[in-house]
Amino acid sequence: MPRLLPRRLQHGEEATLVEHLDELRSRLIVGLLAIVPAFALTFAFHERIMAWLTGPLPDDKRLVTLGVTEPFTTSVKVSLIAALAIALPVLLWQVWAFLAPAVERRNERIVLGLVVSGTALFVCGVAFMYYVVLPQALGFLTSYDAELYDIQIRASYYYTFVALLLLGGGLAFLLPIVVLGLVRLRIVSSDLLRRNRRIAFVLLLVFAALLPTVDPVSLAFEVVPLVLLFELSIWIAVLMERRWRSAWEDDDLLEASPP
Repeated sequence: MPRLLPRRLQHGEEATLVEHLDELRSRLIVGLLAIVPAFALTFAFHERIMAWLTGPLPDDKRLVTLGVTEPFTTSVKVSLIAALAIALPVLLWQVWAFLAPAVERRNERIVLGLVVSGTALFVCGVAFMYYVVLPQALGFLTSYDAELYDIQIRASYYYTFVALLLLGGGLAFLLPIVVLGLVRLRIVSSDLLRRNRRIAFVLLLVFAALLPTVDPVSLAFEVVPLVLLFELSIWIAVLMERRWRSAWEDDDLLEASPP
């Protein structure tokens, strides 16, 4: 009987290039099959989703469309983005299952724990951008030099702007997970992070500037939480290093012992 799901290779298991490509193809198919029903669901409720996304827009502003097909294509775009968000756990699991053979078994639980924690932080980041940053950004951008322009907001551009901002905010809130993961895998240390604070702050500022907000108010709202999250990550890393030190010593002894 043919397998319904692709078989996950174990760590160290040898496989040919054809077998790897066949597994990759199977996992892409699983990902697409997860998106299809999610898209059907989100398209059925696209009016509610779009109403939620327009919530931070000032009350005196309305979205406009400039083409015959734009209302339909905008609804499809929003529904597809929402479907990707719903199917994200399945997609991440397929990526993890495909890459897992390259990770030693003793580190698999670490990665899975970071993935679970990262999901919660991603939701917090999206909520922060939606309820705190977006109202401030839209209030500034949609009223800037209003006496000079007849400001009309195109629907397709607006939803792209909001989606990218929410996605960027969610990813930014993954910073503690990324830092702790690097520390746990002994790629960086808390001491190294402390000594390179200034470089980290510059990188955080660059990341915040790359998000689709150009006004200084929104930039400040984005940078301050990132800096606080980075500082929090350092202090958590200091505490966790003390807890993980015994495990690292055991790992060093195992690696040093003859086979």
